[in-house]
Amino acid sequence: MAGSTAPPPRIGVLALQGDVGDHTAVLVGLGAEVIGVRRERELSSIDGLVIPGGESTAIATLARAVGLIAPLRDAIAGGLPAFGTCAGLILLADRIVDGIPGQQTFGGLDVTVRRNAFGAQIDSFETDLTVKALGPDPVHAAFIRAPLVAEVGRAATALAALPDGTVVAVRQGNVMGTSFHPEVTGETRFHRYFLEQVTARAVTR
Repeated sequence: MAGSTAPPPRIGVLALQGDVGDHTAVLVGLGAEVIGVRRERELSSIDGLVIPGGESTAIATLARAVGLIAPLRDAIAGGLPAFGTCAGLILLADRIVDGIPGQQTFGGLDVTVRRNAFGAQIDSFETDLTVKALGPDPVHAAFIRAPLVAEVGRAATALAALPDGTVVAVRQGNVMGTSFHPEVTGETRFHRYFLEQVTARAVTR
């Protein structure tokens, strides 16, 4: 974004629970203006939304308590670019295999997600992934109580998979989700890729 006369993209980070700080740091480092989203009124002032990792049920419960479930669904369905990591992927999925009774999502990705698919915190791991959309160099990814994509629907596209074929990153239009946490390993390319989508949408509006 260096040298551009256009204002920086204004990115909201859903700040109800979870890994808000690391996402904010990456986005600011890439030149974005960042605000924490906690109320419906803040959605009208942002160009894109990041949903951090954390506890998907806690985030959904808090979003419902402050009246954000329906506004978030409507904003994403209306074209607001969104990027979710770990719990954020769960919340962007249209379907959950093993959610708790009544668990709600914001939707936007035509995928079925399985929560905590890789086990408990002690089973966390790191690995390198091939992500063609981000270039030839591997992406170092941290999986922490991570979900997996059990099914990719026709509207969505897989961006990355483990060697056994398990899909761990997906995109559908302006919506993207990863099972892992790029923000905790120093990996910035997913956030940069997301900001490129945000900027492209702003230009075409």
